[in-house]
Amino acid sequence: MGAIIAETERLMLRTWDEADIDAFMAHLNTPAVMRWLGGVQTRADYEAAYQRITASQAEHGHSFWIVERKDDGELLGFCGLKRFNSEGSDLTGSFEIGWRLREDAWGKGYAREAAIASLDYAFDVLGAPFVVALTVQGNAGSWRLMERLGMERRTDLDFVDPRYGPELNPTIIYRIGSDQWKA
Repeated sequence: MGAIIAETERLMLRTWDEADIDAFMAHLNTPAVMRWLGGVQTRADYEAAYQRITASQAEHGHSFWIVERKDDGELLGFCGLKRFNSEGSDLTGSFEIGWRLREDAWGKGYAREAAIASLDYAFDVLGAPFVVALTVQGNAGSWRLMERLGMERRTDLDFVDPRYGPELNPTIIYRIGSDQWKA
């Protein structure tokens, strides 16, 4: 098991182990979960993502961490922070929060709980001046959570991500500053 980064009432956020790839693929590589993320991916895609995530953790001290339910140890998905690196935007290097949970974990408050722990970590531990989150207009569940977290929609930061077609563009941005979060 990876190192524990944060704990909430019901969840642990921890670093990845290579063994997490299989569980992650089994529970999160579904058409519903991947609908707004470019579709179901291959094993090679997940192995490459694992390499990027562990490299981010090693280089920056943060990544998209595994979200594990405390009461049964189930892997629910990921939530955490990375450095923004999407082409087509001038936000490169900014702190980005992201989450992805398996379908049977939707609607139970897990994403919000994990996101609050991640934002606390961003502002209290890493000293982030602001954090952004990105999604697409159709992913209402995601942008509604951004709004519940106090993030503000920033149309001036939207961009076209060249990795995706028109159905997943433009990428829309939400932002929250350290001062807003602490208030």
